[in-house]
Amino acid sequence: MAEADAEERTYGGLFGSFRYSYVASESSVYKAYVFVSAALGIGLTLLFTLALIGVIASTLGASETITLMRSFFVLVALLVIAPIFAPVLLVARRHRTRQGADATYDAALAVGGYLFVAALYLGLLISVPPEHQQTTTGGLAVVVEALYGLPGVLGLLPPVFAVVTIALLHRRFR
Repeated sequence: MAEADAEERTYGGLFGSFRYSYVASESSVYKAYVFVSAALGIGLTLLFTLALIGVIASTLGASETITLMRSFFVLVALLVIAPIFAPVLLVARRHRTRQGADATYDAALAVGGYLFVAALYLGLLISVPPEHQQTTTGGLAVVVEALYGLPGVLGLLPPVFAVVTIALLHRRFR
């Protein structure tokens, strides 16, 4: 009983899940993803927080529509950050509930997390407004120009596809 209590104390929610799952996992791919997701999560949280402060400062005294825009901004932040943390939380939960210590599951979710990060970048590349697009050179110039040419709304598809992939990997390997 004391061992179970000690294990629950070491888990401790979102922040504790990173350390807990890192120690519990045997997958080196997953252990690397723990560091990547923590760094990206912290960076994106700071970025969204500073951007939200800027949005609030620039829209003080505005109408209710602007207030709705602020709420939508927070929702977008959650939709970006949550899938980055999801593999870590799922692996921590799996190990904590002793559903199995399968390194394949851990690695599969880490690959799904990396896929989401790449898809997020791809989605951002597709949705760059024309006035902010830069001319590219090199081997990937043709690919980048083709992505710039796509309608901006298609930038949602890669991250959505990656989130669905994480869910499917979770169901397949659990």
